[in-house]
Amino acid sequence: MLVAGEGFGKRNQGMSPSESADMLMQCAPLIHEAGIPLSATISVAFGDPYDGEVDPLVVGNLAARAQRAGVGELALGDTIGVATPWQVRSLIERVSMEAPDVFLRMHFHDTRGAALANVAAAVDAGVDVIDASCGGIGGCPFAPAATGNVATEDVVYMLERAGFETGLDLGKLIETAKWLETVLGHEVSSSLSKAGGFPS
Repeated sequence: MLVAGEGFGKRNQGMSPSESADMLMQCAPLIHEAGIPLSATISVAFGDPYDGEVDPLVVGNLAARAQRAGVGELALGDTIGVATPWQVRSLIERVSMEAPDVFLRMHFHDTRGAALANVAAAVDAGVDVIDASCGGIGGCPFAPAATGNVATEDVVYMLERAGFETGLDLGKLIETAKWLETVLGHEVSSSLSKAGGFPS
């Protein structure tokens, strides 16, 4: 796990952004030697809960170092849910320039209600792998007030209405989100668990 923010990095991993990249560079040869595909995530790529704005140059540098380490897939994580669609497009462009050989994945939290818009911006920018969780559950104990990941069923609904094939069963996802409510003892955050699909 790479980290783009100093404050979050010190609390979550005990490392600065540069130190997290150093650790990746040290571990990468062992991972390659074991024949394991190497994937990495840049957390708080869009904002740090303790230090505020994150410099896109830091994210670009981390991506470049990840490529040099032989990372095949790199996720940009909006760990605290502060990204906007315009920021998403801009950061994808920068990372694609700094690490053109790395396959990009996006990880959005819906803390401020922009996750679906950010997914759409990422897909428009050419990213076709999106992290999500059924019901929108999840979170991070080191990110104050951060809510769960964007809900899988909400993402699937939006993409399939736009003509994309996801290979996922929306009805089953909605059923699972409703089941999660019984297990967790409270409502989940996804919209589709409440409204259902369309046409119904």
